[in-house]
Amino acid sequence: MDIITAERVREMDDRERERTLMNLREELMMLYSMQTGGGLADNPAKAKLLRKQIARILTVYNEEKR
Repeated sequence: MDIITAERVREMDDRERERTLMNLREELMMLYSMQTGGGLADNPAKAKLLRKQIARILTVYNEEKR
C-alpha cells in the first residue's frame, strides 16, 4: 500500500479522489471488523495510517471547495 501525500491528492481528478476515498474507507472498515472479531492484525499501525490518508483526501477536498 502506497502512502498518499497531499501533493498526490491534489494531482488526482475528482473521480479518482472519490474512488480512493471509498477504497480507503472500505479497507478501514474491514480492518476494524477483523480486530473486533478477535483476529490478529498483521500491522496494528495500519488503522492509523488509513485514517491519516482519509483525512488528507478530505482536507484537500475542503480546501478546493472554498
